[in-house]
Amino acid sequence: MLDVNLIRNNPEEIKSGIQAKNADPSLVDKFLELDEKWRQEVKKFDDLRAEQKKLGKADIAKAKEMKEALKKIEADIADLNKMRQEVLHLMPNPPLKSVPIGKDESENKILREVGEKPRLENPADYLAIATKLDLIDIERAAKVSGSRFGYLKNAAALLELALVNLAMKTAASEGFSPVIPPTLINEKSMWSMGYLERGRDEIYYLPADNLYLVGTSEQSIGPMHMDETFEEADLPKRYIAFSSCFRREAGSHGKDTKGILRVHQFDKVEMFSFTKPEDSEKEHRLLLSIQERLMQALKLPYRVVDICSGDLGDPAAAKYDIEAWMPGQNGGKGEYRETHSTSNTTDYQARRLNIKYRSNVNGQMSNVKHVHMLNGTAFAIGRTLIAIIENYQTKEGTVKVPEVLAPYLGIDEIR
Repeated sequence: MLDVNLIRNNPEEIKSGIQAKNADPSLVDKFLELDEKWRQEVKKFDDLRAEQKKLGKADIAKAKEMKEALKKIEADIADLNKMRQEVLHLMPNPPLKSVPIGKDESENKILREVGEKPRLENPADYLAIATKLDLIDIERAAKVSGSRFGYLKNAAALLELALVNLAMKTAASEGFSPVIPPTLINEKSMWSMGYLERGRDEIYYLPADNLYLVGTSEQSIGPMHMDETFEEADLPKRYIAFSSCFRREAGSHGKDTKGILRVHQFDKVEMFSFTKPEDSEKEHRLLLSIQERLMQALKLPYRVVDICSGDLGDPAAAKYDIEAWMPGQNGGKGEYRETHSTSNTTDYQARRLNIKYRSNVNGQMSNVKHVHMLNGTAFAIGRTLIAIIENYQTKEGTVKVPEVLAPYLGIDEIR
């Protein structure tokens, strides 16, 4: 949710920002029109209320007339406020000035490529390797759950636990508190994180309980501090969360239907930060640096992508993706596939969640402001396993274990 005063004072800037995210700039005009009517009615109410107080009990008939008029104005205020809030909630978070302007993912900017791609003759697809080594079973998962599910078995299950452990330890060294959050959250929490206005098709909903399954751990970590005020000294507040996540994949019919690259249920380790506004861009770079550190620890080749305005989701004001090189994809020609993302949502989610902090000014605790909120993937387990299997495959059909993970498994090669 955007700052109302920001819209009032800088309407053209907000129009330009939301248009860059392919949203309708006329939303700003609609909001300002409703906002002005709402403000006029509020002033009318306040003026009449003051007049009523002055009147006191001197004129009972007049006081009764004023009381009825106040009820009518109060109802008008409520209706106008509901309408202005509905328009306000449709506005996405404008991109930061540093974000490249572009219409869609084709205009994202590649910042750098890191690591050496493995030299493999006729690299196999991960699913062929994993099926042969009894690491992934999608056939039995289809019997039990349907399409887009899979069992991780044997060394693949151990690799997942090793990745979780590596991510937790790495993030904890930077002050992130480990947490295992709920995977079911209420409507207020999901709405406050900004995912319901345009993204309901992707979300699993349980109407009997009015609960939503999270599509990423950030959706349950952000609302942890709903309606709370941090002290300045408590920021940044950082979490590293592990949970299962659930997505309908409604817009991906016929795409990556086999295997575990695009599934309805997957496990993920997610970083989340609450910061002061002036520190959020620095925190964003920290999240990205931890993601790169993890990829470099696994010795997986990857590239960093600066996401353009038209490819940003509603809450994000800036976003970086990491795409891992997967040599078995694209018919063995290889291609980069997204494994990580990190977003700075500034105060967009914090306003809906009413999460603030109290700053220290000249020794006095005052000046309450909304925090900035950021998220970043540590590991999307399924996709990371794919990258490991394809990059570490051997011509004999085995898979070497990344050196950093070998101590967790007790083996250095999966046969």
